[in-house]
Amino acid sequence: MRQPTPATIILLAFALSAPAWAQKPSVYPAKGQSAEQKTEDDAQCLAWARQDTGIDPAAVPATATPPPQPQGERLRGAARGAIVGEIVDDKPGEGAALGALAGGRRARLHQAGQAQQAQAQKQQGLDTYYRAYGACMQGRGYIIR
Repeated sequence: MRQPTPATIILLAFALSAPAWAQKPSVYPAKGQSAEQKTEDDAQCLAWARQDTGIDPAAVPATATPPPQPQGERLRGAARGAIVGEIVDDKPGEGAALGALAGGRRARLHQAGQAQQAQAQKQQGLDTYYRAYGACMQGRGYIIR
């Protein structure tokens, strides 16, 4: 069984913790607002936050879309490895194999970095949306946490 790379571990930890960050803040009716009033204010503030920020959390996918796969990293790595293998010790086949492995690793790291960047952008958008929502609710006399 292969050991996970550090980039895989970081990406997995980030992906598992991200949903906790993008949650709607808790709202407490500090001025004795009724449940009906809270529901009405909540709906109005959610709509206002969507309009003000241009972000619709319902349209944000639950998971970030996978970035496009880089093409040819293994092939380029194999070519570089074959050249180095030929120059260094007359073993282009071994060099090509090692180069292909290195190219595949480079491609996976690149893909993991792109996925992490897409997830961070999604998270930033949701944070902006919920900050706007919280400001609206706070302006209506609620405590936001």
